[in-house]
This record gives sequence, structure tokens and C-alpha cells, in this order.
Amino acid sequence: MATTTNLFSFCSLLMASLFALSASLQFNDPDWYFWFPLYATACVVNLANWISNKKIIRSNAKFSLWLGVFLFLKVVIEDFVYGIAGFWSLDMRERVVREKFGSRFVVCSMFLQLEALSIPNDPTRGRKVYVAKHVQYGMTTLNTIFFFFNFFMFTIFMCIYVVI
Repeated sequence: MATTTNLFSFCSLLMASLFALSASLQFNDPDWYFWFPLYATACVVNLANWISNKKIIRSNAKFSLWLGVFLFLKVVIEDFVYGIAGFWSLDMRERVVREKFGSRFVVCSMFLQLEALSIPNDPTRGRKVYVAKHVQYGMTTLNTIFFFFNFFMFTIFMCIYVVI
């Protein structure tokens, strides 16, 4: 794996904290046994980007990526069959909308982590190879979207509930 920069490590730490929070909030759901492993493995992968055993991290990242894709498809099909909210809905009061966003964020994060893991260090040149800029900026953009979206939706819904 290429050497991670401070920006990538900080963004990974932020994503790990958000996934840990999401994992801890899953136990009140009827299908928590799907979502807890998704968020827990995503948290571990984001925390462990500095560990030297990359095979374990890569296998956990692939597991989390494919579980995220599977759960995203499950929620999209459930939404389509029952006509709950619609594919482009942003109504965060609906469980399927929240689950679609959560699985998308995990898939994006795991894709970026796998991209960072796929860049080999080149020991013959005697210099460090850093994580590609598109991976660093992708993780930064993902964090910005995640935090902005959560803050924006929380503020909107709190204002709506206070007015009503």
C-alpha cells in the first residue's frame, strides 16, 4: 500500500467514527443483523488503514463493499416493490431512504479504501509512493457530503418538528 497522507488518514478516522456511530444505532432496527456487520466492518477498515497486514484489510474491505452493494440492492428492490419512497427520494423519515444513503456511503468509502490499498510501494526507487490525489480528494469529498448532508437534514427536520 502506498503511504497515506494526513488528509486521507484524518478523513478515514472521521468516516470510522461515523460508521461506529451508525453501527451502534442499528440494534433497534428489525434487520440489524444485516446492517451492524456492514457498518462495523466499514469502521474497522477505515480505522486500520495504517496496519501493515494489508491482506486482512483488503478482504474486510471487499466483504464490506459487496455487503453494501447487496444491501443497497435489497433496499432499492424493497422500495420498488412496496412503493415506499421512490428511488430519488430524500425523505429521511423513511427507513429505506436512510438505508440507501448508508449503504451508498459504505460502498464509496470501501471503494476508496481499496483504491488506496491497490497502490504498491516501490522499494526499488527508494522513495515513498503516496495515495493518489483522486483517492485523497474522493475521501475528502465523501466526508464533506456526509457531514453536510447529515447536518442539513438534521437542521431541516428539527425546524419542521419545532414549527409543527
